[in-house]
Amino acid sequence: MSENLHPNDDLNDQMMRRRQELDEIVASGINPFPYSYPVTAHAREILDAFTDDAPQRNVSVAGRIMSFRRMGKATFVHLQDSTGKIQLYFRKDDVERYALLKLLDIGDIIGVTGFVFRTRMGEVSVHVQDYTLLAKSLRPLPVVKEKVDEEGNKIVYDPFKDKELRYRKRAVDLIVNPEVKEVFIKRSLLVRAMRRFLDERGYLEVETPILQPQYGGAAARPFVTHHNALDIDLYLRIADELYLKRLIVGGFEGVYEIGKDFRNEGMDRSHNPEFTMMELYVAYRDYEWMMELVEEMLHAIAVEVSGGAEVSFGETTISFAPPFKRMTMMEAIESKIGENLRGASEKRLQEVAASLDIELEPSMGAGKIIDEIFSEAVQPDLLQPTFILDYPLEMSPLAKKHRSEEGLVERFELFIKGQEIANAFSELNDPIDQRRRFEEQARLRARGDDEAMTFDEDFVEALEYGMPPTAGLGIGIDRLTMLMTGQESIRDVILFPTMRPEQGS
Repeated sequence: MSENLHPNDDLNDQMMRRRQELDEIVASGINPFPYSYPVTAHAREILDAFTDDAPQRNVSVAGRIMSFRRMGKATFVHLQDSTGKIQLYFRKDDVERYALLKLLDIGDIIGVTGFVFRTRMGEVSVHVQDYTLLAKSLRPLPVVKEKVDEEGNKIVYDPFKDKELRYRKRAVDLIVNPEVKEVFIKRSLLVRAMRRFLDERGYLEVETPILQPQYGGAAARPFVTHHNALDIDLYLRIADELYLKRLIVGGFEGVYEIGKDFRNEGMDRSHNPEFTMMELYVAYRDYEWMMELVEEMLHAIAVEVSGGAEVSFGETTISFAPPFKRMTMMEAIESKIGENLRGASEKRLQEVAASLDIELEPSMGAGKIIDEIFSEAVQPDLLQPTFILDYPLEMSPLAKKHRSEEGLVERFELFIKGQEIANAFSELNDPIDQRRRFEEQARLRARGDDEAMTFDEDFVEALEYGMPPTAGLGIGIDRLTMLMTGQESIRDVILFPTMRPEQGS
């Protein structure tokens, strides 16, 4: 199967035959790659609108040939367009150039005009009166055969299911596995619903730089590039936060951005180096208010995408009906390991991590160790939407100190089915404290923590002009799409995920 998909293959017999057919089509005076075609209807709409007692309807449809059944003076074809499949009926006496059908293949794109009717076998079809070749397919598709058994069950033979190959050849995947399109249609609905929710509340969508002279806003390694004209290194942003907060300083009261971030880190089922985030910052609010907004927004998105508050994910039913469960980070850890780690020394944290078989890096401070303990011992069991709040100060250099708990910050993360979906703060707006936090991050970098934040002097200067109390939020669009569509891997919700180069490429 895969040999027909590799772009560097020598031409095999099928590919040679298709090129010979192309030559014959050109020799007959037909342009095999014309410029346009007047489509007036689509498969799904034709099937839904058909009634046996209505007059015959003339249509013009276009799509890809997915099956051929030649029967002498008649040919049946299944045409697939963006909405589904419909059967075409060619009769020799009705179609000029009927003989040229022998030069068409599965995968070719054609346009046909004709009238809609129901065959004697009961299938709504288009009786073709004229057809046009719109694109000759020179590379054969993987052959996927379907059959309906006596009980009406659809049986699929030779499915194109190799995950690695599907991600690399997404165009082919979408052709032969049309159900994949539904995931990305739902993704589009999700983003549209989120944008509408925020717009209706008066928040302004903005764009901030992707190429940044100073990266920040998260704990991650960046991608580095070079600008030739300026002769400077630039970084692909790891977060939008520091620029969006500059806009709050400038007088906007609510801004958000939906866009790409990039982190130079490992890949697994929930991480892709290039991913989509929504970040929102609202002046005069705090993280308690933001929790309620998140509950309301995710419930609205679930209703839009899935038709209700409950979403099925494998054998798990996830409920997005507010309110979500809330626990502090220390409560969540204590519930799993039976020990309250509040105020524990770094040495004791290392001992606890060792007892749980958690590997630590020498550069990790107390905050990173607590985060590792939480990630390993608690996070996998958080299936229903759960806010984990009140994190240790050293883990959150951009969050405001907790108003009543010493050593903590006002921060929450939302976890669903063991994954972090959202992260939010009461944002730190004290420039003196922010400078001190950046200095601590610099000390961690000196210890070897290459994910510690860099010191952004320009951002601190912006804070010195004064930023109002602000609530900030980040939501991972890819992971939220996984939940809303029941996909186990982030690669199944990104059309073109990052892939390791094929051997020999």
